[in-house]
Amino acid sequence: MRDNIDIEVIIDEKYTEPKITIQTKERTGQVENIIYAIENASESDFPPVTAYEGKDKLTVICQRDIIRAYTSGRKVIIQTETGVYTVKKTLSGLDEELNSGRFLKISQSEIINLYKVKCFDINTAGTIGVEFENGIKSWVSRSRVKAIKDLLTGRKEESDE
Repeated sequence: MRDNIDIEVIIDEKYTEPKITIQTKERTGQVENIIYAIENASESDFPPVTAYEGKDKLTVICQRDIIRAYTSGRKVIIQTETGVYTVKKTLSGLDEELNSGRFLKISQSEIINLYKVKCFDINTAGTIGVEFENGIKSWVSRSRVKAIKDLLTGRKEESDE
């Protein structure tokens, strides 16, 4: 395996934000390290989220570690690879803090990290299932299906008004 990396920078006025593409044969530890380094450099505007582990232990969670946030009863829960935490704010309040390029609200009660999604299952019945890299599954609400399909296929969301 080569240790050196071929880096190409293209300056083009059509890009308003930096776009990074990694081309590789497979997703290796080296690729994960590159992604991690880029995320660390680019996420300085997105602060970590404070959450509670149990009743008394306050934990700081990096946004990239969040798989999903959802409501359960009257609580807002954050799920990561290492555990489940409670947040002392509304889901809408949390949504405002999260990086909108990484997180997507799929229902009134759930926000997902697009970087943790393994696949979307768009079936003929018109529903969309979400499977995460760790095997957890979720569903897009019917009211969000069109917007999610448009996002996934690259189409612009049309207004219903």
